[in-house]
Amino acid sequence: MDKRLPPGQEWIEEPLIYDINKNFDAPKEEDIFLYVLGKVENRLRIPYREIKEADYLIEIEADFHCVTGWSVKDIRWKGVPSAYIIERAKPFESVKWVFVRCFDGYTTHFPFEYFKREDTLIALFMNGRVLPREHGYPMRIVVPSLYAWKSAKYVYSIEFLEEEEKIGFWEMRGYHPVGDPWREERYA
Repeated sequence: MDKRLPPGQEWIEEPLIYDINKNFDAPKEEDIFLYVLGKVENRLRIPYREIKEADYLIEIEADFHCVTGWSVKDIRWKGVPSAYIIERAKPFESVKWVFVRCFDGYTTHFPFEYFKREDTLIALFMNGRVLPREHGYPMRIVVPSLYAWKSAKYVYSIEFLEEEEKIGFWEMRGYHPVGDPWREERYA
């Protein structure tokens, strides 16, 4: 038994591509910002170029697990550590949830405790190159400890919330609010 493989999963070589809207225009690089909103002391508007060229980027290697039953080993992600966002934005102690908005209309949410993990980041690079469009350019939140639908593509804002609101795309359709693959939290 492979200890790296959650229950109900099988390994494949490359991540499959899923999109809710393939026909959207990503903004030009100079018009891309990461917005950090909600229950924070400091709202942020960070230019993409500033993030891309920053010296605080980290790289992680993590397995990637899709709720549909496939997993990919050892994807290398490089980006902004969640700790950097937390440090700059200073979420209130009452924050319990994170809500993510994306350029294609996709949304997701998950508990703040997963955002605080060392391996959660806002990725701009995948496997040593700029994040490809099909994998979420310009930015993708990567939460390796949850199913891949929580690792939203085409990210432009992160909002900190005090309470869960069923406002994520898949969560409104009956998917689990957390999505832990080791607990097989596929549906609510």
